[in-house]
Formats: sequence, C-alpha cells, structure tokens
Amino acid sequence: MELISKLLFAILGATGQGLLWAVLALGIYITFKILDVADMTCDGSFALGGCLSVTLVVAGWNPFLSLIISVLAGMLAGMVTGFLHTKLKIPAILAGILTMISLYSINLRIMGQPNKSLIKIDNIITLIKKIIPPSIMDSIKYSTLNSIIVIAVGLIFGIILCFTLYWFFGTEVGSALRATGSNEDMIRALGQNTDLMKILGLVISNGLIALAGGLVAQSQGYGDVVMGQGAIVIGLASIVIGEVFFGRCVSFVSKLISVIVGSVIYRVIIAIVLQIGLNNNDQKLFTAIIVAFALSLPVIKTTKFGLLVSKFFANFTSFLFRRKQIPFVDTTMENTTSNK
Repeated sequence: MELISKLLFAILGATGQGLLWAVLALGIYITFKILDVADMTCDGSFALGGCLSVTLVVAGWNPFLSLIISVLAGMLAGMVTGFLHTKLKIPAILAGILTMISLYSINLRIMGQPNKSLIKIDNIITLIKKIIPPSIMDSIKYSTLNSIIVIAVGLIFGIILCFTLYWFFGTEVGSALRATGSNEDMIRALGQNTDLMKILGLVISNGLIALAGGLVAQSQGYGDVVMGQGAIVIGLASIVIGEVFFGRCVSFVSKLISVIVGSVIYRVIIAIVLQIGLNNNDQKLFTAIIVAFALSLPVIKTTKFGLLVSKFFANFTSFLFRRKQIPFVDTTMENTTSNK
C-alpha cells in the first residue's frame, strides 16, 4: 500500500509538471512541426524565462507580471535567432546554437549567480494559496495541495494557449506562417515575405518557451542557469508521445491537445520509472531512448517483428473485446426480388 500511495502522489505531481512543461512543448511544436525549422534556442530561452522571472519576483515584482516580462524576453531571443537565420543567412540550427550559448552568459548576468531561490517569497503558487479558505487548507496535505494548484495553473494556461493558437493560426497571418513551413516556394510566389514569417514563428515559439521557464521556476521555487538543459529533447518527446497515442489527428486543435497530453504522459512515465528504482542520473538517457523508439515506430511496424507484434495485439484486443457478429444481408438482392 505504501508503494501504491507513493506512486499515486508521484503521478499527481508529475501531472502538474507535465502541464507546465506542455507550454514548452507547444512552443517547440510551432518551430519543428509547423515552421519546419530546427531551432536550438529553446534551451537558452527556457532558462531565460525562469531566471528573469525569479529575479524579478525576488526584486519585489508581481509574479504574474514577471511572467509577461519573461515572455517578452523570450520573444526577443527568438527574434535574434530569426535575424541571424533570415538576414545573415546562417543555418537555422547554428543560429539557434549561437543564441543559446549567448543566453547562458546573459542569464548569469540577470541573476548575478548560477541559481536563486524563492524561499519565503510569494510566487504564483503561494498567491493562489492565500485565496483558498483555511478550512480547505487544513484538510489537505501541504504537498498534495501544491500539486493540485500546479495542475490547476497548468490547465488554465494550457486551455488559454490552445484556444489562442487555434485562433491565431486560423487568421491570414497564421495561415501564411503554416504555409511557409509546408511549402516555402509556393507562399513566396503568392507574394508573402517568408523571412518575416520565419521570424514571427521563432518569436512566438520562444515566447511560449520562456513562459514555460517562468512557470516551472516559480512552481519549483528556484531558478537556475542550466534549468533549460535538455529542454528540446523533453519537448520533442512530448510531441512524439502525443502523436503515438493520438495517431494522425486531423484537426489543428486536436494536434495541440495531443502535445499537452503527450507532455503529461511523458512526465508520468518518468515519475513511475523513478519510483520503481531508476537512477535520477539516467533520466536523460531514458528520455532519449523514448524519443528514439517513438520516432522509429513507423519503421519498426514495417518489419517482420513489428508486423508480428501488431498482429498479436490485434488478435489479443479482438479476443478481449469480442462483439456479436451481425449476419450480412444482401439488401440489393432482396430489393430486386421484391420489385419483380
């Protein structure tokens, strides 16, 4: 029972963290899936959002206002990457790496030290706690209440961002941005400025990533200059896992939801594996294996082993969920006979 309770608590905490990190995954989805640009800025812009938000909160700023400043800073980082790529013709992946490296020094300048804590300082979690009645506060464990608040915050931001992105990419500018990723030559022939569309996509993407950094930093109570290390792998893992579970989604909003669900599933998997006994130092390796396996699934399914496994699971599920077979009636023959 103790192991089960630990697992349930770990899953609860992982769900909240997954919803916060889903904001990062949405930002990465814009560049890698919509814009079709390999942007490596995300590791730096995630840490930028976290470090800037923590520094402003420590300085006495409102935690929600600090998130807005973090978003603007992330947008500026995306604009720099876009300028290097489109105007100076530096390859996208290299432009992102250059921005990411420079952001490490900038984050150190912002905080003045490698990390900074929010102990005994109000953040978005503590501000929400002050609204909750004392009777509810006393009836729920401190750690459980924290997880519930993080889940609520993550859900609110996730819903708002999903509807906002769905609306934006349905506009003329958003459609042009999506078309730039699908067929750059065609959209250029239609008179659109593809360089501007790329910069816009990178600005929006890194703004969301910086927002995720601010949310995660405030939820965990500290900011660190290396907190964005491996963020791109985590974001890609969320996207790939969402695609595996949702299949080929048709509508755009379902694709956005699949990214959020994939982020939650990824965090839950990591939490369960850590509770079972995986060394925390092996977390990055485990993440890389998950991403590699998910990306190679289409190829694995075409092999003899993949076909055998697919056939086995198909037979197994049909055995579990066996339905009554309805006899086939040839209505065409019946109608012909009755007409005669």
